[in-house]
Amino acid sequence: MTRPLFGGAMSAVLPSNTKDISELREIPDNQEVFAHTHTDQSIIIELLEYQSHVEDSQAARYHFEDVAGSNKVMEAGQMEVMEVQCVPQEQLSLSQCSSAWILTGAQLISKFNEEAKNIVKIHLCLFRLPEYTTDILITFNDPFSISPLSSSSSASADGAWTVQDFHTLVQSFQLLDPGVFG
Repeated sequence: MTRPLFGGAMSAVLPSNTKDISELREIPDNQEVFAHTHTDQSIIIELLEYQSHVEDSQAARYHFEDVAGSNKVMEAGQMEVMEVQCVPQEQLSLSQCSSAWILTGAQLISKFNEEAKNIVKIHLCLFRLPEYTTDILITFNDPFSISPLSSSSSASADGAWTVQDFHTLVQSFQLLDPGVFG
């Protein structure tokens, strides 16, 4: 089902079992955050400042490392980029982007500053919109290996989102009102 985002300025097909986190807590205006209702998976859509100093081919890696910093992943062995690939324009509904990149990686993350560390696969798509001085980042956090000592260890895997669900979101993502960029 197509869902309006950012007050109807954008839309995308989100996977089933999606909970809008803004119903539970305050979310910054530049983000839409969704969590799976049964698993520990999440999807974050962010409107970010266009990073003109980073080449398109390196921009997804730049944002992945920025996300790692937000997740307090600082040591080199705690994050890994597995693949970065350009998404052909004909596979996208977002015609306004100059390029789109999908990165697959993993990060070793502690939840709630716990000692227990979980391996989380990170699938992110970066849409570059230099015309609007904006980078749009869609991040799918997919826990891969949960420590038995983690508060997430009891999370279910029932109806878990798939990488195909992420690709459907990316391919269906649309800009409906450029006024959202100010």
